[in-house]
Amino acid sequence: MRVVLAEDLFLLRDGLVRMLEAFDFEIAAAVESGPELTRALAELRPDVAVVDVRLPPSHTDEGLQCALAARRARPGLPVLVLSQHVEQLYARELLADGTGGVGYLLKDRVFDAEQFIDAVRRVAAGGTAMDPQVIQQLLARRQGDGRPLGRLTPRELEVLELMAQGRSNAAIAGQLVVTERAIAKHTSNIFQKLGLDVSDDDNRRVLAVLAYLDQGR
Repeated sequence: MRVVLAEDLFLLRDGLVRMLEAFDFEIAAAVESGPELTRALAELRPDVAVVDVRLPPSHTDEGLQCALAARRARPGLPVLVLSQHVEQLYARELLADGTGGVGYLLKDRVFDAEQFIDAVRRVAAGGTAMDPQVIQQLLARRQGDGRPLGRLTPRELEVLELMAQGRSNAAIAGQLVVTERAIAKHTSNIFQKLGLDVSDDDNRRVLAVLAYLDQGR
């Protein structure tokens, strides 16, 4: 699987290259600026891009904007964005086109190789990988507004949080140490209480849940 990596800090970029290669990814390019990223995505057509939000020369959100432009030119291009801080705006921009193949992780997560590599693979496969802290902020805001989220049981809230991160029923069942059938029942109850259409497609249900959580921003 071919990866274009964009990170301006040399030590972190080098560490990410080594980690990805250790898990059998091929590094098509490892760049440090927005213009380099734009060229690499256009010319190399990687299977997935791992991109720091802030890149030279602007050091604002240039990495994110380059990745979004590349997705417009090549719909469905898988992009995993890395950020130093939780910014819900970044998540909204990534999810705006309503398709999968997107992820948003805090940079702290890259030090957990298993979590980081799982996110890269999920995004490359067309799925969604959202940082738990983003989901927790969205959940906290919606729980306080008196809307249907308050009708969920504590267990359903746990399942909702994991579902919104992009976890499958099987993965959620494994983490909560219950049966997959039990998780299927919980997800059905969640969709019913939130007034969302039930879906067996992991990515569609993630997008539906995230859209619900992001209402009223």
